[in-house]
Amino acid sequence: MIDFTNTEVAFKMKTKNDLRQSKLLFATLSSPQVVQTLKGLTLASLRLKLPIKGIVKATVFRQFCGGESVEECQPQIDRLAEGKVQAILDYSVEGKAEESDFDRTLETTLETIRFAQNNPGVPFGVFKPTGVGAIEWYEKVALGEELNQQESDAWSRVLGRWDRIFELAHTLNVPVMIDAEESWIQPAVDELAFGFMARFNKETPIVYNTAQLYRHDRLDQLKMALSRATAEGFIYGVKIVRGAYMEKERKRAALKGYTDPIQANKAATDRDYNAALELILANLDHMAVVVGTHNENSVALAATLMRKHGIAFDSRGVYVAQLFGMSDHISFNAANSGLNVAKYLPFGPVKDVLPYLFRRAEENTSVEGQTGRELGLITAELERRKRV
Repeated sequence: MIDFTNTEVAFKMKTKNDLRQSKLLFATLSSPQVVQTLKGLTLASLRLKLPIKGIVKATVFRQFCGGESVEECQPQIDRLAEGKVQAILDYSVEGKAEESDFDRTLETTLETIRFAQNNPGVPFGVFKPTGVGAIEWYEKVALGEELNQQESDAWSRVLGRWDRIFELAHTLNVPVMIDAEESWIQPAVDELAFGFMARFNKETPIVYNTAQLYRHDRLDQLKMALSRATAEGFIYGVKIVRGAYMEKERKRAALKGYTDPIQANKAATDRDYNAALELILANLDHMAVVVGTHNENSVALAATLMRKHGIAFDSRGVYVAQLFGMSDHISFNAANSGLNVAKYLPFGPVKDVLPYLFRRAEENTSVEGQTGRELGLITAELERRKRV
């Protein structure tokens, strides 16, 4: 059994000052009103060109991000490695829509892949589909709509960026994950993923798609993916998560009058997540998985199923992953038990990752028990250190 209550292991990489700063930050994030006020003040300060970068970088950026560049992330990679945890460098610049932005994201993604090849602390690359192409092109392709010449040219550039990412990933033998986004573009993303897996996942998983199990259709999609991988002779790499766009998805479904893609309740999400774990771990000959979760029960279940199926904890076909700055009690205790564990380590210029940071702060206030759990664990570790 993995002891998720062991705060000594969980916070071994953090100093007392680190813990005190984290405690203050999570206490602040516990109030939705405070979060919204801080968001408004930060955006206003940016519009007025006030010098707030230092404050942001020393607080919320420090908690949830690794640095402004790949090189700046190295100290955090080293600190994570002290606890047997690896890092997935995630260029977390969101909301950009110009071709120059897409090209910049492409080049940065390629940089992270090259960096991972020579860095044992970095097992994967990752990118968001809308980081390398406009969401409207994915949506049109997902709906099967005909593209005009300008749209077709833009889509060709999107495909070219995907191709460059996975060509390099295959050449350097660095697996790359495709992050999931909104349901209405996912059919296009899924088909692209299948195509690249058929090319590059014959011997080892290089391409990983993402399945959001808070969608009621994703378990069936995973079963279909397994059938396709088995029939076509490739490995279906997948990161399984619960999901992060619930309110947006439900609002859009109601507005446009289509069936809500989200599960009826959390119990249904948990049921499908567990079933997905069972499906994948029973079929590792044709699948590989990153278990993306901040749920202790899911990690414990993964460990139990690995024992059941005779899968070594250090099997390269199974990873557990959490976000940097959260759930250290899961990450470090799971790694201490021998599981392969990695943290998503966001990076990018402070100003450009603010949308990510605001989303992270808002999610902390909306996920029931998340902030309280973090505060309780940090407080317990500070108390333990007083006694030793």
